[in-house]
Amino acid sequence: MSTPEYERFQAATIRRPDDVPPATPLAWHAERATEHDNRLANRSLREDFPYEIERGDLGDALAALALRESMHRMIEAQRGSRIREAMEMGATWYEMAAALDITPDEARTLLRQWADGQHRLHRGDVERAADSPLGLTSERHAQVLALTELGDNETVQAAVR
Repeated sequence: MSTPEYERFQAATIRRPDDVPPATPLAWHAERATEHDNRLANRSLREDFPYEIERGDLGDALAALALRESMHRMIEAQRGSRIREAMEMGATWYEMAAALDITPDEARTLLRQWADGQHRLHRGDVERAADSPLGLTSERHAQVLALTELGDNETVQAAVR
């Protein structure tokens, strides 16, 4: 199935991460990066390769880099909300740290930074669009920060009891 947005994304010239339209699905990024990678890999095939192939060029190299940077930014932007979700579903800080390959305190810091950014976003958004605010309210911000106070092996369910 194809959509007009998908068609526009496929046709767009990508040379910078900002050339990727906002909210482009990660799967589309990966699909397109793979196409560029395959053409670039074909450059190493011998000149008399027996099958018809398309060899990559500078545009493929730049697009592959820009798409990877766009994916990186998207993944980083979503990390805090995924930490919050996992903790609220019962993960421990040890499990969180293992999933991120960092220490529990480093994982807590990531959640605090994300929550603070979302709280700042909400405060600014309330002034612009009260009917559809973004980010975390003061109450929700406090609830998320409370997750950082859990012990390394403690879960939300255990803390509620």
